[in-house]
Amino acid sequence: MARSLSAARRELAASDPVMGKLIEQLGERSVIQRRRGEPKPDAYGALLRTVVGQQLSSKAARTIYGRILEMFGGKTPSPEQILAASEQDLRGAGLSGRKVEYIRDLAAHVRSGELELDRLEELSDEKVIEEIVAVRGFGEWSAEMFLIFHLERPDVISGGDLGIRKAIQLADGLEEMPKPAEVVERGEVWRPHRSLAMIYLWESLAGDVTVGGV
Repeated sequence: MARSLSAARRELAASDPVMGKLIEQLGERSVIQRRRGEPKPDAYGALLRTVVGQQLSSKAARTIYGRILEMFGGKTPSPEQILAASEQDLRGAGLSGRKVEYIRDLAAHVRSGELELDRLEELSDEKVIEEIVAVRGFGEWSAEMFLIFHLERPDVISGGDLGIRKAIQLADGLEEMPKPAEVVERGEVWRPHRSLAMIYLWESLAGDVTVGGV
């Protein structure tokens, strides 16, 4: 695994001088490192965590998700537990009314078998996205995060991610953030390691890096 990651970093650095500079300055980065020591949840927990994190900073998302876990003895609640919990208690953990609806819809899809989590590992990236966006509250961004952080698919790019758009603007020295379609186009050179490129772009926003080209 370490060898393949090292090879991926070398290939990614060689594909683009801007990415090469980020890798040189930030050093070894990976999906595992990006989790900041948090254990990898199961598929249901990963999707639940994604809903909680929508439109929130990483810090706020971790805080609210931690409160939800505390409600259920420190463990990821089952679909049945989510459906049985009161809206008042869920909102008390910091969820908006809309997000309460979303996590309940997720729980209902899993409990009914409409969303077969055990099958997702076997599906193509495109099919996984199709399955996930069928659940209320899940758009392409949510599905892309699941592909990157849970299924650990190596070649995913999220054109609509604001952090990625901002990081590309800074790294490329652009006057404005690129549009989602421009992000996808920009990422073509990073194939087949676009997920790793996204990790470096996210990390560049928090790391001590020199931006604006090479």
